[in-house]
Amino acid sequence: MVKQERALRTREALIASAATVFTRDGFSTASLNAISSLAGVSSGALHFHFVNKAALADSVEQAAAERLDRIVTAHEGVAGNSLQLLVDTSHALAHLLAEDVVLRAGFELSRDQVRGGNQGLHHQWHEWVGAALKRADGEGLLNEVTPETVAASVVAATTGFEVLGTQDPQWLSHGTVTRFWQLLLPRLAAPSVLGDLVPEGSRAE
Repeated sequence: MVKQERALRTREALIASAATVFTRDGFSTASLNAISSLAGVSSGALHFHFVNKAALADSVEQAAAERLDRIVTAHEGVAGNSLQLLVDTSHALAHLLAEDVVLRAGFELSRDQVRGGNQGLHHQWHEWVGAALKRADGEGLLNEVTPETVAASVVAATTGFEVLGTQDPQWLSHGTVTRFWQLLLPRLAAPSVLGDLVPEGSRAE
């Protein structure tokens, strides 16, 4: 049991270190020696857990996908309706992208053309946003807009914030996301519910 716990801690340390190095240096130039050194483990220990850099990148992306899944389920049943759920979740995503290097690296790796990025995390986020908007439409919360069109706009904006945030963290700030919703909600929400929506998010991060 002790060995298993130690192995798990080593694996998690390597994933976190890899995320840091991939974010800093990019996948193509990232060094396995730099990753193992940052994690405080030997190269042999790294190769015990991951056969190569691609496998390590896959594990970073998987860990990021698990984080994203936790983000999109955290507000379920707490936000007042599906539109508020979408607002609150987008705030949570931006907050975690600014704070969590594994989540940030996962998004970067998922679009990295050098490693044949499959847009996995972006697709995961798009699917969730689309589902939330379809629920909102079924609840009578949307103005004269289609869920598909709005989903594309929301995903384009929020993933754009993620890309821009790699250079300037202000793009992932609470104020930036709030202003986005202040602009979009009057076009998106039915007049009868607009006054009940909180563009700042209904839960403090």
